[in-house]
Amino acid sequence: MRDAVIVDAVRTPIGKGKPGGTLSGLHPVDLHAHALRSLVERTGIDPAAVDDVISGAVGQIGEQSANTARWAALAAGLPQSVPAVTVDRQCGSSQQAIHFAAQGVMSGAYDVVIASGVESMSRVPIGSQVAGRDPFGRGVTERWPEGLVPQGISAELIAQRWDLSRTRLDAFAAESHQRAARAWADGRFGAEVAPLKAPQADGSQLTVSTDEAIRPDSSAPSLARLQPAFDAPAWRERFPEVDWRVTAGNASPLSDGAAAVLITTSEIARQRGLTPRARLHSFAVVGDDPLLMLTAVIPATRKVLQRAGLTLDDIDAFEVNEAFASVVLAWQSETGADLSKVNINGGATALGHPLGASGARLMTTLISALEQTGGRYGLQTMCEAGGLANALIVERL
Repeated sequence: MRDAVIVDAVRTPIGKGKPGGTLSGLHPVDLHAHALRSLVERTGIDPAAVDDVISGAVGQIGEQSANTARWAALAAGLPQSVPAVTVDRQCGSSQQAIHFAAQGVMSGAYDVVIASGVESMSRVPIGSQVAGRDPFGRGVTERWPEGLVPQGISAELIAQRWDLSRTRLDAFAAESHQRAARAWADGRFGAEVAPLKAPQADGSQLTVSTDEAIRPDSSAPSLARLQPAFDAPAWRERFPEVDWRVTAGNASPLSDGAAAVLITTSEIARQRGLTPRARLHSFAVVGDDPLLMLTAVIPATRKVLQRAGLTLDDIDAFEVNEAFASVVLAWQSETGADLSKVNINGGATALGHPLGASGARLMTTLISALEQTGGRYGLQTMCEAGGLANALIVERL
């Protein structure tokens, strides 16, 4: 079987996912196209050689609907002969796109693929695709008669089950902001981010080159002043044991962003004069309790390590998506991972979590972190709605 290597990976800056955010004036197709165009320009790949563009997007409605990947590829200037498809594994959508792309290359179905993702949460608000309708149907309702819950409630249940104090959640979140601020100050994000111009409300064009949501002055005491985000009478009645400690400060913000990754084989890269940065080593995807929803990163990590024939000690850098601080801390409690190796340059709490783009964004950052630290193996995993998680291991080349 052939191998699969990453030639390059690039992301946009991440904007606040609300009206007035730095990227909110950009149509998501154009935001996505910028990442695709930047990847093609950086690698010098002949765009006609791309066999497919596989992209993640969660809010597949309105401006992110109608197979948004196809329109982004065309907007980026790729030949009309290059196909594209949009996938949805919720928050892990573009990580799943990477899995599909790599597996296609390894099997011989593809030679060159772009895996990417986009989410404009300012223009396509979270949950828009449901729009007050029931996404579950009778069978799921009968199987969970008490009802499933929003992700914020799942994050609270996780904090309760793993006895994660509010102080610990806030301290973790503050550290994420401080790491991200240091990474920008030290120039560690410069190579992975493609600046872009975005229209603003006053009609001007703003050059956006950094992530908007980072707060360098965040501290556990300052975050402690925030009120719990999901405390409501109905939830208190159903879950009287919960202490209500999840806030806007120890969770990821709504975000706009896009990212893209070029995947091929080492042999084809050599033939085309390309220098791979990493080899895609092993993959896993698992399901877990849909009520707790966000815990599947734990069995996913175990499964991908087993498939790789590696141990936790072999991993030099981890990217574990910080949808909520409680998710990463519960994962760490179960795996025993060294937090100094986790989200080295800050995580989604600080950088943001543009849902469909986050998998490709994490991979972009993970490769950079391995190169910056001289590490060999990196592990990436993401919690996903419905009790799912993807995990993969890359090897720096």
